Amino acid sequence: MGAAYFYHLTRAPVEHTLPLLLGKARGAGWRVAVRGRDEAQLRRFDDLLWQGAAESFLPHGLWDGPQPADQPVLLVLEGQEAVNAPDCLMTLDSAEATAAEAQALARVCIIFDGNNPTAVENARHQWKSLTSSGVSAQYWSEESGRWEMKAQSAPRE
Repeated sequence: MGAAYFYHLTRAPVEHTLPLLLGKARGAGWRVAVRGRDEAQLRRFDDLLWQGAAESFLPHGLWDGPQPADQPVLLVLEGQEAVNAPDCLMTLDSAEATAAEAQALARVCIIFDGNNPTAVENARHQWKSLTSSGVSAQYWSEESGRWEMKAQSAPRE
């Protein structure tokens, strides 16, 4: 059974944080799906990931691009299937992650903008939904200038 990690962004933008989290996930050997609600934003992330340094390049693709099932990192719109058999799901823009996904995958990462009250409220709702379904969860904040775990919820039997 996997776990849900909530990343509360208050200092660094998602454009900085997402590549770091993807690098860690890929370093663990995981295939990743990044789920978002904004097609334009996902296409910007696609461009951003192509522009990274050669030594930290993250092979990736879009759901509507060539060979999506073969992509180690697949950027998908909410409602699209992650056909790359991910071990990890990262959500942006309040895209939903279900308890079934969190329990089936190694990790679900909910990345949300702490300066957006709607995003914060959606993250709280997801925390309650996932933890009440028995999913182990951790809440991480960068408020102090470095990532710190601020809360956790153990899985329910």
